[in-house]
Amino acid sequence: MEFINRIELQGRVGTVRTNEVNGSRVANFSLATEALYKTRDAGAVSELTWHNVVAWEGRDITDVFSITKGAPINVIGRLRISKYTSSEGVEKQLYEVLAQKVRILTDEEANS
Repeated sequence: MEFINRIELQGRVGTVRTNEVNGSRVANFSLATEALYKTRDAGAVSELTWHNVVAWEGRDITDVFSITKGAPINVIGRLRISKYTSSEGVEKQLYEVLAQKVRILTDEEANS
């Protein structure tokens, strides 16, 4: 049996932090996705979700410094869940997407 952990997101970039770690460049950014649906009474609902993305520069991620706030972007990667204890002693979970491919879209591609 094959196990699959793959996620594909397309949305707009929120906050971006880029760093250099041991000679490798990485971008940590938030990505907003939107789902539109109708309720039983035919009302329209827009559901906005923010995702945390980590993108290390490499073969399919060529320039992390070109990821900018508001840019339409397509991300393919895998989901990772990390547990940590906060400064208040509360155990928390962090969900993040480890990007394997990042493609900055044109506005035309984003709206199609």
